[in-house]
Amino acid sequence: MSVTLAESPRLGEQEALCDTEISVVMPCLNEARTVGRCVDKAREALRRAEIEGEVIVADNGSTDGSPEIARAHGARVVQVERRGYGSALQAGIAAANGRFVIMGDADDSYDFSHIELFVQRLREGYDLVMGNRFRGGIRPGAMPKLHRYFGNPLMTGILNFLFRSPIHDVQCGLRAFRRDSYDRLGLSAPGMEFASEMVAKACIFRQKITEVPIVLHPDGRGRPPHMRSFRDGWRNLRQLLLICPLWLYLIPSALLIACGLGLMVWLTRGPRLVNGVVIDVHTMILGTLCLFLGYQTLWLWAFAKMFGWVSGILPADTLSVRVFDYLNLERGLLAGATLVVTGLGLNLWLVHEWYRLNLGPLDVQITLRYALWGFTALVLGVQTIYGSFFLSMLGMTKNEPSRANS
Repeated sequence: MSVTLAESPRLGEQEALCDTEISVVMPCLNEARTVGRCVDKAREALRRAEIEGEVIVADNGSTDGSPEIARAHGARVVQVERRGYGSALQAGIAAANGRFVIMGDADDSYDFSHIELFVQRLREGYDLVMGNRFRGGIRPGAMPKLHRYFGNPLMTGILNFLFRSPIHDVQCGLRAFRRDSYDRLGLSAPGMEFASEMVAKACIFRQKITEVPIVLHPDGRGRPPHMRSFRDGWRNLRQLLLICPLWLYLIPSALLIACGLGLMVWLTRGPRLVNGVVIDVHTMILGTLCLFLGYQTLWLWAFAKMFGWVSGILPADTLSVRVFDYLNLERGLLAGATLVVTGLGLNLWLVHEWYRLNLGPLDVQITLRYALWGFTALVLGVQTIYGSFFLSMLGMTKNEPSRANS
């Protein structure tokens, strides 16, 4: 990410900046009609509350004079070459000097005149303070009905379900956080999904989160918003799934393995009659397929967890660390070899039975059932061997993870 500070502090000002409590950061892309008002409101709020602070406008390539207007109203401007809402905010936050950061759009939909409640919650020790537009009030025309009654509630519900978040308006753009807490999250989303990523990772890292009511006003842009409902909605959902291996991989894997294994065991002894319908070997084959898919997905979960730790995307929870410490390469190879030998043994037994009958016809029903078990054991064994090698390769660069409380 390329970032240029349009106004850098002089050497004599650096000591004062170290004492900055609040940095107000606004992403900006062609907001000439409103950015000046937003900067004025934020600066006046800081002055009125006697807070040592600064206002930073992270400009994302404006062509309408927005940077010059922001600078004229007393903001420090950061030029951000990499496009995207998240990219602009990351650069603006990186340039901030405050112990606390308040972020909000520069379109005048959020009233920066009332930031005292955010500051109060941060001083109380919260890591992330979210605005709640549904509790504070949404002015007529401020939010499309699609977002108000469908998109926002749906995305909030999904995030709360996946990450047990206490927030009721996860897409609210006006929020505040401790700078040191933010730095621990390692956020990287370049677009609108940055908002969801922040809340989700704050939950993953078990930070203290709360929300305060705010009022949402109609924006003053005079042009269509940058956000695209379905595109950005998908990007938010995709981001949430990518950082949630539990629900993306592990739970579907457990369901597939349980279903597949259950069907195979149930049908091994022969056909079953259920409500006048014969359930036979074809259903057993379906169970085999479910078992294969579930086991492969289980390995994808393991790879995702290890990559998350290595890259710093995810923290390492204590239980998973213990499991991976126990299931090392040697134990994986031993388990895989055992499955391969078992599969070969079953198939060799079937060959022996065939020879015992002088290469005559076998009972197809019985033979196919045991052949399925032998084939399954062989495939799972080979997957275990190669999966263990790849998992160990991922772990070769792994530093000692920062373990979350269990």
